[in-house]
Amino acid sequence: MLATARLTGVSKNTVKKLLIDAGRACAAYQDRTLRNLPCKRVQVDEIWSFTYAKQKNVAAAKAAPEGAGDTWTWTAICADTKLAISWLVGGRDADYARAFIEDCYGRLAGRIQLTSDGFGPYATAVRDVFGIDVDYAQLVKVYGDYEGNSASGRYSPPACTGQKRRTIEGRPDPKHISTSFVERQNLTMRMQMRRFTRLTNAFSKKIEHHAYAVALHFMYYNFARIHKTLRVTPAMAAGVTDKLWDVADIVRVIEDHEARQVQEK
Repeated sequence: MLATARLTGVSKNTVKKLLIDAGRACAAYQDRTLRNLPCKRVQVDEIWSFTYAKQKNVAAAKAAPEGAGDTWTWTAICADTKLAISWLVGGRDADYARAFIEDCYGRLAGRIQLTSDGFGPYATAVRDVFGIDVDYAQLVKVYGDYEGNSASGRYSPPACTGQKRRTIEGRPDPKHISTSFVERQNLTMRMQMRRFTRLTNAFSKKIEHHAYAVALHFMYYNFARIHKTLRVTPAMAAGVTDKLWDVADIVRVIEDHEARQVQEK
């Protein structure tokens, strides 16, 4: 924001307000547009970050806002079109799992094969929301010992030593029980959003700003970034749009959102 303020000659608060407005508009547009999706295989996962301060430091932090501490972004991706169909920013518990799965369910046109990791609340949420109208499996990874006292232990996750496939509901195809695409999406988020980078001071100060940044990221990812394998954007592959977007199209979404707000007032 400081670099943009210097380049444009406006104040940092002006840049911040523009980003907030843009994030809010992109979130609203995708909430309306990403509906009745023809996805057949969906993968879900969560990615960690923090807001204002890491969880262990929140109690001693000065004027910590509501939502400070660990911040989890739940993501769902269509394995065929690579479309990010749903995301949710917040905590990592049964309530958020239920809300996230409900949002996913409301965006789909038909029965899907769903894969998650072994995080416990997923099974309950999927059962309560989808019932038997899903082919659901979990991919549970087995990790080796965590070498906490070494440099590799401090900065790298434990090595994956194996994985187990568990069928929870329906008849999922074993060949497609995978979380590879959603985990790769998590890497894309860490690479393209600075506030997700580990060991950095470029974190969000408010959870609302974090959510708006995520909405902006997925707007560009879904509509304006050509997928290297598909040769089109995820939104084009899923039939959500018939053209390649550019930044000017995203700006029009923001302007239309602001005009709609004025009319509603």
